[in-house]
Amino acid sequence: MTTASAANLDRRYGRTPGRRRRAVVLAVVVGAAVLAAAIAWVIWVGLFAPGTAIDNQDVGYRHVDATTIAVTEQISTNPGTAVTCSFEAVDEKHAIVGWKVVDLPASTERTYRHTERIRVSQPAVNGSVGACWAGKD
Repeated sequence: MTTASAANLDRRYGRTPGRRRRAVVLAVVVGAAVLAAAIAWVIWVGLFAPGTAIDNQDVGYRHVDATTIAVTEQISTNPGTAVTCSFEAVDEKHAIVGWKVVDLPASTERTYRHTERIRVSQPAVNGSVGACWAGKD
């Protein structure tokens, strides 16, 4: 094949140097836009989002009666932050037999304890907090 016929084929199928340049420029522009959006999102979420660290630790549980268990939890968060926690009781097969979501008011203390009574459907062998998150102020 001659150089002239190869050039004719390239023009016929859109493989011209100008088209390649446009494709490279478009790819660079789109890549830069995606990178700028990703950086903006990381800055927005990482630096400007209000972060509330909440740590919780199981302290213990006790049987109140056949249908109630009391679970004590130690909660650490910034003073003035309301917290919502899910308390749960489990049986010997680790099935949840009692569950309760509790809104805890904001405390002036960084670390405090809270005891919650949970009604159970079957005898419980353990009680704990499933999770805690920032609650309603």
